[in-house]
Amino acid sequence: MTSRKVVELFYDVVSPYSWLGFEVMCRYRNVWNIELKLRPAFLGGIMQGSGNKPPGLVPNKFLYMTKDLNRLAEYFDVPLQAPSDPFEAMFKKGSLSAMRFVAAVQEKEKAGDKQVEQVSRELWRRIWSEDKDITEPASLAEAAKKAGLSDSEIEDVLELSTSKEIKDKLKDTTEKALDFGVSVWLPHDGVFELMAHCIGEKWLGPEPDKSAAKL
Repeated sequence: MTSRKVVELFYDVVSPYSWLGFEVMCRYRNVWNIELKLRPAFLGGIMQGSGNKPPGLVPNKFLYMTKDLNRLAEYFDVPLQAPSDPFEAMFKKGSLSAMRFVAAVQEKEKAGDKQVEQVSRELWRRIWSEDKDITEPASLAEAAKKAGLSDSEIEDVLELSTSKEIKDKLKDTTEKALDFGVSVWLPHDGVFELMAHCIGEKWLGPEPDKSAAKL
């Protein structure tokens, strides 16, 4: 039996492109012979460490990004739409507290990433589908509640998310992402086809279950 290849997915819920990649990799987790490991990181730290500028800070790129995301959301079937003030949501408020919260969920969960996946998805929905806040404790608690966490679990995670342990964990993961050369990847750059080729698998499009049913 061929051993499963490990795929590490570094992401931040402030990035709409990360949401697209996240959903696709979750769909392929049981299609390809892979072990998907979710790695919550902090995009602001990655940008600072790499010296890169996000598209939202470059006027021409920002104009293109809004059109690009509409096309990609339809293609990948992800309910993504820009918040009323993307600049404020992405850069003024940021995602540091949200990603510490996700890292704390992962630390508490220990075995598997089911809760991490669900909480991350709900945070993405808040900012990139419902135009809601992801910085305040009440906002994080609401997302976790929708993801299925109990009130006591949410309270524990909120407390843990402000600890030095979690701050250091998120910092370490962000630095690891930088070591891999991660900055911003775009899901229409052929990245999935290339990934499939590298691990000896086949790209079946953005929704593999539907594609397989047609074969």
